[in-house]
Amino acid sequence: MLSARDIMTTNVVTVNGSATVAEAVKLMKDKGLRALIVDRRSDRDPYGIVTETDIVYKVAAFGHDPKKMRVYEIMTKPCVVVNPDLGVEYVARLFANTRIRRAPVIEGKLLGIISISDILKKGDFVEKPKQLYIEDRIEVAREEARAICAAKGATSPECAAAWDQVEELQAAAAHKRQEKKSMSSLEAYCAENPDAEECRIYED
Repeated sequence: MLSARDIMTTNVVTVNGSATVAEAVKLMKDKGLRALIVDRRSDRDPYGIVTETDIVYKVAAFGHDPKKMRVYEIMTKPCVVVNPDLGVEYVARLFANTRIRRAPVIEGKLLGIISISDILKKGDFVEKPKQLYIEDRIEVAREEARAICAAKGATSPECAAAWDQVEELQAAAAHKRQEKKSMSSLEAYCAENPDAEECRIYED
């Protein structure tokens, strides 16, 4: 399975939070980018992100002067971050649930940035689609819930909804385990491996 590390863009352009929006726009135009990672003020400070959408929706749409507004006024911080070892399918699911298009890849420090374009162009989901096992889905849902709560706040409706999803998956997993207990070992094996030779029934 490909991971975020395999498909991320390592040449990341950053901007200081105190830079003007006009400076950020120039940097985006010069580098052909749609987003910039906002530098941390210290090692304990979380990363931020400023996107073309932030600039259009929060500056241009209201006629604000981009030469006077600062990046920190419109950025998202803390932003959703991705572990470099997270599988591409899990990154895609995280993006879908949080409605974001890109995120920094962090392992103690900034390693790169991953976007939906990276998933589309470099991912192998077309050639090798992977169905997530329910235990994996629970783990992904937990990671998503933590990211959503960090970005939106622990008391936000989005945070509560994300943890509700974790609980629903856990309930489904418990139900499946109960079903398996009532099956014989062969029945459980055949349910998971329907094409196995010993599970085929031949009719006369």
